[in-house]
Amino acid sequence: MGISIRKISITDLRTDAVVNAANEGLWEGGGVCGVIFKKAGSKELTRACEAIGGCETGGAVITPGFNLPAKYIIHAVGPRWSGGNKKEPELLYSAYMQSLKLAKENDCHSIGFPLISAGIFGYPLEQAWDVAIRACRDYMDSNPDHDIEIIFAVLDDRIMQIGSEILNQ
Repeated sequence: MGISIRKISITDLRTDAVVNAANEGLWEGGGVCGVIFKKAGSKELTRACEAIGGCETGGAVITPGFNLPAKYIIHAVGPRWSGGNKKEPELLYSAYMQSLKLAKENDCHSIGFPLISAGIFGYPLEQAWDVAIRACRDYMDSNPDHDIEIIFAVLDDRIMQIGSEILNQ
């Protein structure tokens, strides 16, 4: 168990859960969110998200994985970057922690994350990786009873390199 970064589409991970970088309305979006909706089954996932009704920034909710290899999709809402003075680090940290808590509550022992908020939400890459890895390590340290494998699914070589450097510090 531990944290790793792999060059793979999040929709191809065979983990118990994958995390969707969601918006507060839980609507089908672009980027990672759009790919997850399309591969999971847009109609089914939209219905499941509408039934939940939304999620606040820094929070996470869970739906079935539908057509994905993963049993569950955890929808985590990270913050939009606006300079770092509007609690962005705390909200991003919370999105990861809430996702991991939902994974534990639903007996998931493997989870796939995108780099939340680093796409269209504009969070700077190095800072996004710092928060992501710190949150995951803090979770594992404070939950020694929960054996969980954490995989970051990344397709871009530069983003993967930055993450690997931070992970190996």
